[in-house]
Parts: sequence; C-alpha cells; structure tokens
Amino acid sequence: MAKYVCDVCGWVYDTEEGYPDGGIAPGTAWEDVPEDFECPLCGVGKDQFTQE
Repeated sequence: MAKYVCDVCGWVYDTEEGYPDGGIAPGTAWEDVPEDFECPLCGVGKDQFTQE
C-alpha cells in the first residue's frame, strides 16, 4: 500500500487506511480518490500531494 503526503502541510493519505471521515473507504487507491479531493488540514487539491 502507498502513502501520499500533502506538499503544503504534511498530512498523509494512506491507501490502507483510506479517509473514512471524508467518505473514502480503507483500501482506496490514490487513483480512485475523487479528483475534487482536498486536504482535510489545509484545503489544497489532490495535485499538491506526492507519493512517499
């Protein structure tokens, strides 16, 4: 499983954990996260994340 880190604030999206509070189930691949996803801490878009 992969992790993606917000380039602005450092919040981590872990594909194994998903983001249940945002409606993203555990095991959801980054490619399957909606394009309008925003970082829950700082609000930047999906394009501001880098794979760890």
